[in-house]
Amino acid sequence: MAAATIIDGKGIAAELRQCIAAAAARLRQERGITPGLAAVLVGDDPASRLYVSGKGRACSAAGLASFEFRLPADSSLSAILELLAKLNSDDRVDGILVQLPLPSGIDSQAVITAIDPAKDVDGFHPVNVGLLWNGKPGLVPCTPQGILLLLQAAHVPLTGAAAVVLGRSAIVGRPVAALLIAADCTVTIGHSKSLDLPGLCRRADILVAAIGQPHLVEGDWLKPGAAVIDVGINRLPTETGSRLVGDVNFETARRVAGLITPVPGGVGPMTIACLLRNTMLAACRRRGLPDPEGL
Repeated sequence: MAAATIIDGKGIAAELRQCIAAAAARLRQERGITPGLAAVLVGDDPASRLYVSGKGRACSAAGLASFEFRLPADSSLSAILELLAKLNSDDRVDGILVQLPLPSGIDSQAVITAIDPAKDVDGFHPVNVGLLWNGKPGLVPCTPQGILLLLQAAHVPLTGAAAVVLGRSAIVGRPVAALLIAADCTVTIGHSKSLDLPGLCRRADILVAAIGQPHLVEGDWLKPGAAVIDVGINRLPTETGSRLVGDVNFETARRVAGLITPVPGGVGPMTIACLLRNTMLAACRRRGLPDPEGL
């Protein structure tokens, strides 16, 4: 059997970002509106700082406004909620994200719930979670949305397909299962307590691995020709430092799968692209405008 076709997440994300930039330019020219994304960073975690800076650069490249708010690590919950209330009422801000994880002692759910659902571009607010599971329009978590767009871009048949999602987190596993159900897949969620994960995976036409264990899924776990989406980001030590690997053993899996995403360069680039997409959708929906074409 020939090696699997690589799903180029970088290329697909770049095309989506071009569509977003074009939509943002039309919105600015026709209605004088510049969509805006506000990022809130609590504390001084280096990785979080890097992520927030990257999101700001992505906004600028797409013609979106970005606003960054930094609070000290010892900020009280009330101080965070006060800032969110201001951002909720600021018409320049169409999307709000609070960089996770928050410092210990801060109630993350209280923070997420305080964001206006119409500006919840992470898609974590209970209102948006409920809309997703009920098949209604809302703001969808970025990584799951990116996964669906990758499958669609790769022309993977969805209707009636057996889809297995490894992982049940609220950030990836559960929402991607909801999206696949809405796309008429037959979905099974596997997790660390599931019995016979290899047998479960071998029945999958579509496998989404988001369980957080490096190289958990081997080639002999796969149904020949399956579409494999690897969400895992795991850092393994090497003689010269470290390298990123997914939850799937890429070298053994590519000999069996029909299509596969690499790590890095697969799902990751889609996450930020979908954050920009959600900001555009929020900007239009808050003003009663139709969703931009192509998004």
